[in-house]
Amino acid sequence: MVLKHSVPVIVVQSRKCSVQSSGGPSLPDSALLSTKHSCCTTSSQLHRHRTELAQAKNTSMAKLQALQSQPADPDGGWGWVVVGALFVTSALVFGIIRSMGVFFVEFVQYFGEGAQAVSWITSIGLAMQQCVSPIGTALCNGYGARPVVMAGGCLSALGFILASQATCVTHLYLTLGIISGSGWALVFTPMVASVMQYFTRKRSLAMALGFTGVGLSSFAFSPLFQLLVEMYTWRGALLILGGLSLNMVACGALIRPLGTHKAVAALAPGESACSCASLFQRAYSYLELSLLFQRPFLTYSLAITFFNCGYFVPYVHLVAHSRHEGFSQYQAAFVISATGVTDIVGRVVSGWASDLGRLRLPHMLVLWTGLLGLSLLVLPLGSLGGSYPGLLIISLAYGFCAGAMTPLVFSVVPEIVGMERMLGALGLLQMIESIGGLLGSPLSGLLKDLTGSYTASFLVAGGFLLLGTMVMTTLPHFFSCTDQHPLQRHAHNYNNKQQNQQSPESGLMTNSQSEKLNHIDTIPYSQPQLDCDSLQPEPEVYMPLN
Repeated sequence: MVLKHSVPVIVVQSRKCSVQSSGGPSLPDSALLSTKHSCCTTSSQLHRHRTELAQAKNTSMAKLQALQSQPADPDGGWGWVVVGALFVTSALVFGIIRSMGVFFVEFVQYFGEGAQAVSWITSIGLAMQQCVSPIGTALCNGYGARPVVMAGGCLSALGFILASQATCVTHLYLTLGIISGSGWALVFTPMVASVMQYFTRKRSLAMALGFTGVGLSSFAFSPLFQLLVEMYTWRGALLILGGLSLNMVACGALIRPLGTHKAVAALAPGESACSCASLFQRAYSYLELSLLFQRPFLTYSLAITFFNCGYFVPYVHLVAHSRHEGFSQYQAAFVISATGVTDIVGRVVSGWASDLGRLRLPHMLVLWTGLLGLSLLVLPLGSLGGSYPGLLIISLAYGFCAGAMTPLVFSVVPEIVGMERMLGALGLLQMIESIGGLLGSPLSGLLKDLTGSYTASFLVAGGFLLLGTMVMTTLPHFFSCTDQHPLQRHAHNYNNKQQNQQSPESGLMTNSQSEKLNHIDTIPYSQPQLDCDSLQPEPEVYMPLN
């Protein structure tokens, strides 16, 4: 028996829909209108969804292009305010580290520990400042430098406040070493990167002026700390330093970002930021881990690690060495203060000479580092026979060379990796060189315990600096005297290769989204394909509805 009734069908041709009956009487008007309305609604939603996706992609690409094409500040402007902030933060980080020798003697006497055990306090703090730097730079890539620096200032102050209540050396390891050291990491490297982003031609001079805070604080902090210890004991002095460190919070507030940070540009609207693949790719991009596979960067990091093994030894043990040679407390403290004065002069002279362009920056760094190593080798000879002027003169030479070397260590980094990867490179560099900072001072303290004097400590420190100088000469194209920067060719070739291939960061913007929407993207972007007002029976193709 055959049922005589009509079967509704949808006629599809050129993305248009129509409804007609196949035999029998026509559908009621209400059923026909209902079918028309359903077809129209589905197609409209599809078109609306496709339009929203196109707008999301265009917005994401526009943000990325704005980030890549963001012009650098023209060597000044608000950048000089950021230089002033670097001046204060460098004084409150490395100025305090250099002047910790005043507390060194107090800790040895109060806790009854040896020189090696107490030396670990400064070494752990310095190692944390350098080892945690990649985390600080990654946070800057994700959220900007301003909140990171402000959080680091609070963490540094907390470490000093807790250290004032210490009852054993282990407490000082945890507070001054780990807590304050982590705060220094969140402050110093982001501030350095912020200054470098504001300057191009005057970068070395700007870095030198910002780092003069280290020399000035070395001149002022040693006598000041000695006075605070005599007036309030070492506990009260550490509490005051905790309040002083809060000034770094105000310095962080002065940072104005030049462009959109990577967290905004790398994540497309609607993309999940919590997936495992997304987090891994973001970490890889923010930390610039690909630099660990480049020979120029690894060679430079090894050289700086050797520098770090010997650079901080005089600032930890020079006061104790002066006291050991029979000089008074204030005479010993004045040696560090005088070293700070020549440190300031050395930084300014080095920055001015670097911007002249007569010598390439790696060559100037090798020159100052070699002279610094030689000054450490002859430092024990200056105090022979109780000669205070001899010790002072050699200490002044050491301070000048140490100041001249410091800004160049950071200014050479963009020449090796390029400005676009400079922030991540600074973090990785400081993490690698933390090995030298961790081992240098305890090794010199051990040599003092074994030999009974600091002569062997200064000789080994000078040897490490000269060894780092020799490693620097193995950099690719080091002996080239051309005006170009051959060391940057490796980074340039790498960047060209990354542009030809899809980078991890660009994958965050497009890959995951497009994989989900490929079936929609195959539809051409044009005017709506359905005209609901012109639905007509078109009997060419019939698809029965269930």
